[in-house]
Amino acid sequence: MALFSKKKEVKKEDKVVKSTESKSTSPSVVDYSGILRNPRITEKTAIVSSGSVYVFDVDPRANKTQVKKAVEMIYKVKPVKVNITKIVKKPVASKKIRKTYYKGGGKKAYVFLKKGETIQFA
Repeated sequence: MALFSKKKEVKKEDKVVKSTESKSTSPSVVDYSGILRNPRITEKTAIVSSGSVYVFDVDPRANKTQVKKAVEMIYKVKPVKVNITKIVKKPVASKKIRKTYYKGGGKKAYVFLKKGETIQFA
C-alpha cells in the first residue's frame, strides 16, 4: 500500500495575459499631503520650537523619509533630521454607561531644521 509513491502529473496551461494599461514614461508623483496631519501646538512644543524644532501629528503608517519629503514639499524647508514617536492610547471611563473607551493614539514627528530657518503656520 503505497499512498505517497504515486506521482500526479499536473498540466500547466500557459496563459497569455494582455495588459490593457499603457506604460507612461513620466516619473510617478507621490502625494505627501496626507502624511502631515497638523502641527502639534502645546506648551512643550512651544518651548522646543525656539531651537528650530517643530512637532507634527503624522499618519500612523508614515516613516521618517516620507515625513522629511512632506516637509520639503509643503513648507519648502529642508529638515536636518526627523524623529518619530508613538502616542499611546489612553483609557477613558464613561460615567453613564460604565464602559471604558480609548482616546488618542497615533504618531508624532519632531522635525529639526538648521539654525535660522523657520516654518510659518497660517
